[in-house]
Amino acid sequence: MNTHEPGEREATELCPECKDPAAGTKGRGPRAGLRRGQWQEQVAHGDIPVPRHSPSGRPATAPRGAGLGRGVRVGWREAGSGSLGNGRSQFPPIDVSARAGRAGRARVLHKDRAGSVCPARAGRCACDAMARLTGARPVAARRWGCAAAFLLLLLTVQAAQKADLSGDTTAATINHSLTLLQRLQELLQNGNGSDSVLRVRSAASDEAKVFHTHQLLLSLQSEVFESLLRNQSVVTLHEPPETAALFDKFIRYLYCGGVSILLHQAIPLHQLASKYRVWGLQRGVAEYMRSHLASESSQGHVVGWYHYAVRVGDAALQESCLQFLAWNLSAVLGSAEWGSVSVELLLLLLERSDLVLHSELELYTAVEGWLSRRQPEAPVAERVLRAIRYPMIAPSQLFRLQAQSAVLARHRGAVQDLLFQAFQFHAASPLHFAKYFDVNCSMFLPRNYLAPSWGSQWVITNPARDDRSTSFQTQLGPSSHDAGKRVTWNVLFSPRWLPVSLRPVYSDSVSGAIQPVRIEDGRPRLVITPAMSSPDFAGVTFQKTVLVGVRQQGRVLVKHAYSFHQSSDEAPDFLAHADLQKRTSEYLIDNSLHLHIIIKPVYHALIKVKK
Repeated sequence: MNTHEPGEREATELCPECKDPAAGTKGRGPRAGLRRGQWQEQVAHGDIPVPRHSPSGRPATAPRGAGLGRGVRVGWREAGSGSLGNGRSQFPPIDVSARAGRAGRARVLHKDRAGSVCPARAGRCACDAMARLTGARPVAARRWGCAAAFLLLLLTVQAAQKADLSGDTTAATINHSLTLLQRLQELLQNGNGSDSVLRVRSAASDEAKVFHTHQLLLSLQSEVFESLLRNQSVVTLHEPPETAALFDKFIRYLYCGGVSILLHQAIPLHQLASKYRVWGLQRGVAEYMRSHLASESSQGHVVGWYHYAVRVGDAALQESCLQFLAWNLSAVLGSAEWGSVSVELLLLLLERSDLVLHSELELYTAVEGWLSRRQPEAPVAERVLRAIRYPMIAPSQLFRLQAQSAVLARHRGAVQDLLFQAFQFHAASPLHFAKYFDVNCSMFLPRNYLAPSWGSQWVITNPARDDRSTSFQTQLGPSSHDAGKRVTWNVLFSPRWLPVSLRPVYSDSVSGAIQPVRIEDGRPRLVITPAMSSPDFAGVTFQKTVLVGVRQQGRVLVKHAYSFHQSSDEAPDFLAHADLQKRTSEYLIDNSLHLHIIIKPVYHALIKVKK
């Protein structure tokens, strides 16, 4: 049912004069065929409605030298207003009066056959109504206000089209978005219709890169560009060489919404996105960096990304880099990027107990090389050396370090007490040692050592097939006093273990019937239990760590580390989100699950002796 009055239509399309500004000069406006004096006389008698105020708030006056066919737009154009450049305003009349059942609905008014507009229905067109809804004002400082209004109008039309197509089985969507992206890319390459120029200068080159751009597209993507191009059409930008080299990629993203990226380009692109406040690109590059930590590069990149994340305050990227370095430290120690590790990062790594490496001696050797290359001040070197856990190094190796290490000889006074304490720890019973020294500190807590005496690697072929079990032995503790004591461990792996709530039970309603159980309802389970009990376990508890290795970029790296204490025999969330049923699962290497199980003895005092 049509509720519109005669001479009206809903503002779901632009008025003819907005589509074609020359339409008002074809003798159909109220000024057609009138001399200036006659037209002003009709305005004075109220035959032609004139807005009381212009959009800028000033009294509306007829522009000097107004030509024929401009009708009721008189007084809307002024210096700096949003005009079409030919004396006609880009905001024709529209009526935004409220009506019962369609309050606030904008209406474009038809002219009658005589070419006049009813004063009672005079208003503005859909362009200005949408501009008011979006908050855009018709001034030169925000030229794209009408464009934003048109976009909102387009969304309204698309929503109406979807509503019309709902329930129709023959409905289909015609998508030419790829063609549109191609045309936008051609627009950038050819510079057609360019209204702004960016000149990018770098200290590494005497020539500036010139980009013929479009203010509307740049302003929609970046508020910085909107501000720079507000009062000028040619802008000179000064960029460092690394960001200037990627400025064409950056501009292409602003036009097409996509960009190809390599490892060494991540930081410069992130810098450009942050500087010009292109938040979508900034988030995309940060996500790229978090997901490509395992990618292999000649010089390494994780350490550099960590330092950059600290500089820009990206806590999520900082933590991702730090965790990757901790779980794959052995691979980092032998790479070129180890020498670029800062003092702050080195100290953060040395404080962690989840470092994955072969032994504490391997860590000391890498730290010694770092100190020899960097030559830090004495307080820094001594702080680094005191972070080494010397009790985790065998006495024979400690003697060799004291005799052969130039770094240890140079700073012997700073770590002499730690070395003496380590020899005492290896000489006495741990239970007796704990009576006199605090063993609940990090110095006596093992890291995730990959040496055979601390655990075992387990490769499970076709893990989704059935349950598996294995056993291995570890030493009772790191102390040489317990060097001959071994603990046997049994491990059970089940790919489809079901919680109690999902296990099949007999039904009372149907005799012998059981509830159906789907394979996907189960989840992987890993249970680690000691095969023996001994009085030697007094004063010792065991922390279990399970490392899950994956192949990324041709390398086997640690993806997850699950840790649980002696009070529990299994990790509650072990591979909770892994799909081992698929051969393409990221957790499988050649259809095998690679695990490394580490047993870490933790000492605690039973009796305290007063000193």
